[in-house]
Amino acid sequence: MDITPLIPQGVQIIQSYAEGKFRISGQAYDGPILVFPDHVEPWAVSTPLGSDDFAVLGHRAEPQDVLLVGCGKGVSSDIFALRRALKEKGINCEFMDTGAACRTFNVLLTEGRRVAAALLPF
Repeated sequence: MDITPLIPQGVQIIQSYAEGKFRISGQAYDGPILVFPDHVEPWAVSTPLGSDDFAVLGHRAEPQDVLLVGCGKGVSSDIFALRRALKEKGINCEFMDTGAACRTFNVLLTEGRRVAAALLPF
């Protein structure tokens, strides 16, 4: 029995991540990125992350079920206020390490979910 998930044409599958780089659908990217089902774009972020870093998501025509935020090697405890502020703006997000965000993005995408990922490199 073949259990390979069917991946629709044109979707962005995260193939690898390491040392500040990502490979998505055969294309290499350096630095922080936003990954949507149909495209990838650079992400200009501040340190530490603030709600203004996510303003670009409010201008998108297509709503997302969830935004996965890859926080590098781990999630700090100061994200709770940021999560609350984003929820107030209508952005449902889950914070996790970048590896977990990449894997979860691929799984949710193959399930047909409306998902996006905001990824900080390691």
